[in-house]
Amino acid sequence: MAQSRKSLISLKDTPYYHCISRCVRRSYLCGYDRNNRVSYEHRKSWVEQRLLFLSRVFAIDICAYAVMSNHVHIVLCVNKEAALSWSLQTVLHQWHKMHKGTVLTQKFMKGEILSESEYETVKSTADVYRKRLYDISWFMRNLNEYIARKANEEDDCTGRFWEGRFRSQALLTEKALLSCMAYVDLNPIRAKVATGLQDSYHTSINKRLNTSISQNKTIKGLMPLKSHQRCRNTRGLDFTLNDYCDLLNQSIQLLRNTDSIAAQTRPIQHVKPLGVCQHHWHHIISDFENVFSVAAGDGSSMRKFQANTKRKRMAKISSAAICFD
Repeated sequence: MAQSRKSLISLKDTPYYHCISRCVRRSYLCGYDRNNRVSYEHRKSWVEQRLLFLSRVFAIDICAYAVMSNHVHIVLCVNKEAALSWSLQTVLHQWHKMHKGTVLTQKFMKGEILSESEYETVKSTADVYRKRLYDISWFMRNLNEYIARKANEEDDCTGRFWEGRFRSQALLTEKALLSCMAYVDLNPIRAKVATGLQDSYHTSINKRLNTSISQNKTIKGLMPLKSHQRCRNTRGLDFTLNDYCDLLNQSIQLLRNTDSIAAQTRPIQHVKPLGVCQHHWHHIISDFENVFSVAAGDGSSMRKFQANTKRKRMAKISSAAICFD
């Protein structure tokens, strides 16, 4: 049975969420369709560019993403405080980057004179827009609808392109966040469409490695890492690019040596401080979506999430205890 989005999202517990959208019948979004002998590889750029654009519009940062042939993974960070601090003009300006708004909001942004009642209407409309601008469902809606329309136009067809709902997982601790980011960035390697980070195209790690890293610049649309210079009060992930790449590269070796008992028992330097043994780490980076259910974290954070979302049961809490406690 489908669960309400309110029972899946709790900003009291965490701003970090892993979202997955899949194509209807898992048909091809991108890549090469061998049955029809048609390449849709160019659509990966559509998704990647739209993602980074939406992150600059919404009060939602992107920590990691991977655009695959028939599905998309995104790790998001909701910045509700930023949205609540935006002025009326900022809210409307951001919203108008995606949508036309109303006649009154357009008039207000053009500086035209409004009556008192019209101004109050604009304010109430902006309040609605403000809530949408830190809403994960609206973020995913503006991503999926845009891509579906472009793809259907290209295919000269109509109908549903994506499954009706995207899946979301709450990432309750830093360990869960880092584990999920690694799982997402390693998607092309697990699928055997890439051999390393440099050819894992249309992923966040590839974007980070190939966008002016030597100049220590942040990437528009991606949450900066600890090694990047960033403005005061700007949020960032609390680990360096070098450490993250080391973790990914060692994880790649682990994925390649799954049949080697020695490889599975040898400790990984950058996993050990997280308190995750190599055996469990291999399980996490191979199947994060199923190791955890609606939330990932340690036992304590999972029970707190259960209480705040008023859930009767908390699936996979035993996995949390094994992996992160």
